[in-house]
Amino acid sequence: MNTSDQSYDPVTEEQASLWAARLEGSALSAADRAALDAWLAEKPVHRVLLSDYCQFSADLEQLLPSLVAAGGVTMAAPEKPARRWNLAWITGGALAAAAAVALAFVVWSNHRFENIATNVAQRQSITLEDGTRVELNARTRLQVQTGGKERHVRLLDGEAFFTVAKDKTRPFIVETPGGSVRVTGTVFNVCTETAAEFEVTVVEGSVQVRPADAALDAPPVLLGAGDRFAGGAKWSLPAGDLADMLAWRQGQVVFDQTPLSDAVARFAHYHGIAIKPAPGAGELKVGGRYNLDDLDGFFSYLKVTFHVQITADADHDYQITLGPAL
Repeated sequence: MNTSDQSYDPVTEEQASLWAARLEGSALSAADRAALDAWLAEKPVHRVLLSDYCQFSADLEQLLPSLVAAGGVTMAAPEKPARRWNLAWITGGALAAAAAVALAFVVWSNHRFENIATNVAQRQSITLEDGTRVELNARTRLQVQTGGKERHVRLLDGEAFFTVAKDKTRPFIVETPGGSVRVTGTVFNVCTETAAEFEVTVVEGSVQVRPADAALDAPPVLLGAGDRFAGGAKWSLPAGDLADMLAWRQGQVVFDQTPLSDAVARFAHYHGIAIKPAPGAGELKVGGRYNLDDLDGFFSYLKVTFHVQITADADHDYQITLGPAL
């Protein structure tokens, strides 16, 4: 599956589709992770192709029942009844074929659809058809639907920064599992890294926020520049705090007396790994600005500052324990 006019050799396409299916189907072992890292490091195009196939994951999951019924895709039946369609049942070239058929289904619609996804430790900037600019943090999935009356984005999970093209005739709506945001043209950030998390931060303009658990007749929460909505509450941020909160756009994270358990959770989510502080270590307070891509550097800081011990198992899951008292 290609998203540009550039063509790739069939072997590379096949490898990318296989990795996409394996990532969708189950957690990778340590050996699989090492093999994937090595494959991605071989050529820059490998990462591009894998991202392209992963972007189709969410769309294919919704379209597969129709594709199968129409005979466009043949899938092996799972050993046990499944609660959701699983792309791991489609392998290799079949995944590419499914993607091509899925595109045909989308074209038949009166709307245009886009699916965008970022991998672990990957950020991406895109421009939508209407001119809206979107910056995606790592492990983020978007579904974009543009039509004549409204522009819809479903932020399935992750974090995204929107610079919305002004169009008073077509509101721009971001929907998440935790609530929605409605604007006509403004600059704001939305985070929904867990099903219960719904955070909105406004940089310019204003937005209307509707939490998913709000009463149907409740008015929307109005946010202006510098306002933040999180945990069901609204408050204003000092300029410095606003910049620190959006440091992920530069691949950084800022902590200010943050519990170690919360700090390592940010790195764990970004890299798609497990980092578990032992009792006593999680309560340590962390401060400073760090590069999210530099996990080893952050671990070195923790070792020097707090004299903790950090060990990893075969799956590269980490344990942080307090070191001996000095």
